[in-house]
Amino acid sequence: MTTNDDHPGDRPALSLGWFSTGRGEGSRGLLAATLDAIDSGRLNARIEFVFVNRDRGQHAGTDSYMDLVEAHDIPLVTLSSQRFRTEHGRRPWAELRGQFDEAVLELLRPYSVDVSITAGYMLIAPVLCRHFIMVNLHPALPGGPVGMIDHVIWELIRIDADESGVMVHVATEDLDLGPVISFCRFPLKGPELRRAWSEIEDRSVDELQASSGEQLPLFQAIRKAGVERERPLLVATLAAIGDGRIDLNAAGRAGPLELTEEIESGLSAALSPEHSEDESRSG
Repeated sequence: MTTNDDHPGDRPALSLGWFSTGRGEGSRGLLAATLDAIDSGRLNARIEFVFVNRDRGQHAGTDSYMDLVEAHDIPLVTLSSQRFRTEHGRRPWAELRGQFDEAVLELLRPYSVDVSITAGYMLIAPVLCRHFIMVNLHPALPGGPVGMIDHVIWELIRIDADESGVMVHVATEDLDLGPVISFCRFPLKGPELRRAWSEIEDRSVDELQASSGEQLPLFQAIRKAGVERERPLLVATLAAIGDGRIDLNAAGRAGPLELTEEIESGLSAALSPEHSEDESRSG
């Protein structure tokens, strides 16, 4: 069982806050990967709290996420944004966002952290990101497309992009535009994707969306390549913050740390036959 005890060593453990709506496997996987890295000693950190903007019973995926948090003895703090809006007369969320953040801050007053992670947190948090240093994953290279992952992938297809990536940036009130602190890149052209690209020659994105939608093999391949790098990139970024390779106070002044080689070597090791045999024996 993971606990929040400090790991041995000269450096103090990095103290983390965690914000999520916890609605799906992506959110759960990011938290689980970080807990595994802490357990294994690859990440010298402890999670001080997890905040979820839902109550139990609102969503089965979120309930499962909360079970994971509590099974690891991490303080779980909740405030349902849905219930908050109902209690405030169903006013537009734009009018309530700041009030909700202030209510969350009051609940989190007992906790002090070095950095907070938003991982599947489905709210813009203008007050929270002024109070906490918050970092967020985005499925593109620095300077690449902004918005939700589906929009990013369609834009990559539209511009016939040669590469893409995943980045970690400081969360600000400007969605997806905060200072980038780390990233990794991966190719979108090459033998593995040649057939997928050839299948869409001379077809517009509008046509592809209308005919195949997100089931398009190229769309799925780009999504898979990004998602499988999200977890190792987040863990590697937190490790780099902890050991001083990333200075959050200099975010926006110092260039982002490229972690492509580290991420790709880890993925290669995970896919190697030796690794598969080791997993088989350990199971």
